[in-house]
Amino acid sequence: MQQTRIEQGLKYWNKFINTWADVHALAKAPLDDVLRAWQGLGYYSRARNLHRAAQTIAFERDGQFPVTAVEWREMPGVGAYTAAAIASICHNESIAAVDGNVLRVVSRYLDIQEPIDRPIGRNQVDAFASEWIRAEDAGTHNQAVMELGALVCKPKSPHCSDCPLEPTCLSAQPAAAGTPVPPIKQGKTKVKTLKMIFNVVTNGTHVWMRERPATGIWGGLWEFPSQEFQLNTAQPEYPPPEASLIPDSVLGRRLWGEPFEHILSHRRFRCQFVVWHIKGEPSVTQGKWMPWKEAESKARPRAIDRCWERLEKSCLTLNNR
Repeated sequence: MQQTRIEQGLKYWNKFINTWADVHALAKAPLDDVLRAWQGLGYYSRARNLHRAAQTIAFERDGQFPVTAVEWREMPGVGAYTAAAIASICHNESIAAVDGNVLRVVSRYLDIQEPIDRPIGRNQVDAFASEWIRAEDAGTHNQAVMELGALVCKPKSPHCSDCPLEPTCLSAQPAAAGTPVPPIKQGKTKVKTLKMIFNVVTNGTHVWMRERPATGIWGGLWEFPSQEFQLNTAQPEYPPPEASLIPDSVLGRRLWGEPFEHILSHRRFRCQFVVWHIKGEPSVTQGKWMPWKEAESKARPRAIDRCWERLEKSCLTLNNR
């Protein structure tokens, strides 16, 4: 659910618990199966971290889950907020869980004028949240503050008159007075727009696919070898060199489908498929030359999956030409 709406994540949650009933089953599952089950949700590092955490618990901790926040922080993909939330809610450890809602509540309550996305502001929030925690019922306290931010101290037009902190809040607004200034953020990363070319090298029955690096966008997923260009760059006249094609093996090149946009958190891609119809079999230095049916079983980025069925059908007809 990190950076994902609950209603969007629930169907994936149900798919996971119906496929892998416990941590041991998930730990034994091939990573590619986990990535495929995650397909379409984005931020694939979460899937890899979840899989590694399951393996850590199953194989290194004899199936015993961590209890304290410090122990949870040792699990792949578990940060300070998640560790504190689990430790306090499940085991009543006296530790503050600071998510976006808590950041907003505390920064408004104290009227913090420094950016909360920088240490100067964030440290003030963390210090107050730690002092404020109700030690004898830390889990309920953390959930209450998060709920207060979600339902009352909303990002826009908060219901200050309904807030139990209103009498002492330094940012409390009179009825219908608008939105307080805090929280202040220094700024978000500017979204960059690029051209993304997916090179579909195929002889009709087989196609070239490669696995993306574990880090970066679409980590660990399989793709038609892609190339990123500036928007004004011309379409490539030659296939990627990693395919090691001899010059006379290329029978044709065509743009397939209309360009479309695919938006990530920090990138906006203008995507285009380029089909390279070849004869014979390439000597690929990256990835794998495989039948379309095998390629279809691989976990793929949503940008490719959305067009897969039509693209595969189009390329399979090349074998009859």
